[in-house]
Amino acid sequence: MNQHYRSLYKKELAGYANVSPKTLRRWLNQLYFNEISPLGYVKTEPVLTPVVVKYLCEKLCIEISD
Repeated sequence: MNQHYRSLYKKELAGYANVSPKTLRRWLNQLYFNEISPLGYVKTEPVLTPVVVKYLCEKLCIEISD
């Protein structure tokens, strides 16, 4: 599957993952922080970069429909 990823707001990714934004923030800032911070993740930024979105979609099996 050759999917292209784009920047997403955290709230958008939470919707695709069918979880609340609060749950997604907990995942980002606690569970996966050590893995995504080298990819450019910043806790205070509301937008996730395409690299971080790709990593999380692959790790968590999230389907993004355009």
